[in-house]
This record gives sequence, structure tokens and C-alpha cells, in this order.
Amino acid sequence: MIIKNSTPEDLHDILRLYEFARTLQKIKGAVLWPEFDKALIEKEIAEKRQWNIQIDGRFACVWAITFNDPQIWEERNSDPAVYIHRIATHPAFRGRNLVAEMVTWVRHYAAENNKAYIRMDTVGENRGLIDYYQKCGFNFLGLVKLKDTENLPAHYHNATVSLFEISLNPH
Repeated sequence: MIIKNSTPEDLHDILRLYEFARTLQKIKGAVLWPEFDKALIEKEIAEKRQWNIQIDGRFACVWAITFNDPQIWEERNSDPAVYIHRIATHPAFRGRNLVAEMVTWVRHYAAENNKAYIRMDTVGENRGLIDYYQKCGFNFLGLVKLKDTENLPAHYHNATVSLFEISLNPH
């Protein structure tokens, strides 16, 4: 298993994993991701914010990170945090605890970048996903109705999100 920054050559594989995620969301009746703009993903790649796990040379999981997420985290955005977005796992690799592997990696990445928190959100109240993320070490902070979604992807518009956090400096 290798974790590394995605490259422009990985764009097709990233988009494919997002399509697999949309298919699973349809099956489970979850909030459906839109088709993400290639320019968004290319920008994340150029900024070294798009990551992947490869197993035996195959894309197994992808995600994006940012250090700034004010529209979702509002006043808490001032905290030093790594924000994770758009985790997608290839169907052939589901059930292999890749999110837990990613969280282990993000813990080190956050510490190296002097961040005190790892945060993420998911749209809606998906109990299965909430339970899974808690098993991966996240604290479920509850549901929040987003106020300003103008510059966020379409699935956030008029949305309530589940917020998750790992404190790297537990009290």
C-alpha cells in the first residue's frame, strides 16, 4: 500500500472513483455527489491537496484536503485543522479499512503541519457512515444546517451536514 499525492495523470482514476462513489450513493439512497468539475480536481492536484492510496499499482482510495473550510466550519475555521473532503474507495477495495489507514496517515500529516484537528463532514444524517467514521477515530459533533453554500459544490446547497473531528491534542 502506497499513499501519495495525485498527479495530473491520475485525473481519470480519480474521476472513476468518484463515479463509483455516486453509484454507491444511489444504491444506498444517500445524498448524491454531483459530477465534480475537472478544473477543481486539477487545481487540488496542482496545489498538492489531492491524495490517493494505491494497492498493487491500482487506485484503491482518493481524498482531498484543505487547511481552510469556512463555509462549513464557520467560526471554528480559525482553528488549526486539516479538512478532508470527497473520500472515495474503489469497490474492489471496500471493506479493507482504507479510511482508517487514511486517518493514520492524516494524523501524521496534520502533526507535521502543526494542525490540532482533523475534520470532515458528510451531507445528511447517514447513520451507517456516522458509525463508520466514529470507528475510524472521529468524534461525531452533530448536525449543522449550512448558511452560506454559494461557492460549495451542488450537494451542499440547502444541506444539513454531519460534522466530525479528531483532536490531536486531547484534553
